[in-house]
Amino acid sequence: MSARSALPVRSRLLALAAVCLTTAATLTMTLATPSLAAAPIVGTQAPGFYRMMLGRFEITVLSDGTHPFPVHMVLTQVVDNKGAVPLDQVAPGEADALLAESRLAVPVQGSINAFLINTGSRLILIDSGAGSLYGDCCGHLIDNLKSAGYLPDQVDEIYLTHLHADHVGGIAPNGKMAFPNAIVRVSEADADYWLNDRNEQAAPKLLNSMFEGDKASLRPYIDAGKFKPFAYGQELSPGITPIASPGHTPGHSFFMVESEGQKMLMWGDVVHVAAVQFPNPSVTLAYDSDARMAEKEREMIFSDAARNGYWIGAAHISFPGLGHVSASQGHFFWIPANYEGPAARP
Repeated sequence: MSARSALPVRSRLLALAAVCLTTAATLTMTLATPSLAAAPIVGTQAPGFYRMMLGRFEITVLSDGTHPFPVHMVLTQVVDNKGAVPLDQVAPGEADALLAESRLAVPVQGSINAFLINTGSRLILIDSGAGSLYGDCCGHLIDNLKSAGYLPDQVDEIYLTHLHADHVGGIAPNGKMAFPNAIVRVSEADADYWLNDRNEQAAPKLLNSMFEGDKASLRPYIDAGKFKPFAYGQELSPGITPIASPGHTPGHSFFMVESEGQKMLMWGDVVHVAAVQFPNPSVTLAYDSDARMAEKEREMIFSDAARNGYWIGAAHISFPGLGHVSASQGHFFWIPANYEGPAARP
């Protein structure tokens, strides 16, 4: 081969070598640069509030958080002559089977919901979450209240369905008044029971901590003259009426909220584990003061709500806990609210 004919070959080899060097450099840079998809996992939820209109009332549901609910420890069933017996003894495997039908398994996260009602002239909070009484899982109500556009000092009144820790603790996290301008109200029957030292001494150990949590939460309001237990039989505020529903606690209350013919029943602790207690309303709780009465109250309100079609605001159904009770072929079930964007205006 002559020198003239070898020149094109040499040029082609040099060009190929240059391409190889460029490709290698590009590959090295690619491997050395972190992928844009490798962002850290955030691990937080959006602010926990949800709004809907009920007539002219604006209802804002506030999440206090979720906690692992001890299904196998506290679910019970009333057995004649034996009282409330652990469900796992009465019907082994029933709780797990019913949870599985809803694609759930223990530990089940239980929602703690509270309800802020803007009547147009007053701001009323129904239940307040656990505050600092349940640990780091909960106590998010104040932050979610602020995220929803309100401040604690704007709340005029707080109505408590009962005085268990996850309903009263949020009024005074760590013993400090969280709602400085609010009047706190609960039924006389519940106040008389939970603020009585003799009842604490006689109560099951499971409930002992509730008494201390109640006293610590209520004390700032009692000292300030802002604790006013109520009797049944009249509205607490125009459109909001308490209804006696004893069983879960001696003075457990419903609150019927009504505006322009639309109704929502804030039913407190009728349901703790929806996947179990809708298909089997006879399932009670170790926390019930009177399990048989609590069972009757649940069956009664399921029937009434299914017949009359009013809204339910539920403290422990998956957030936001808004929906309806329906019935089919002798069985009750929960119909959750359909998610909507901006709350519809009247």
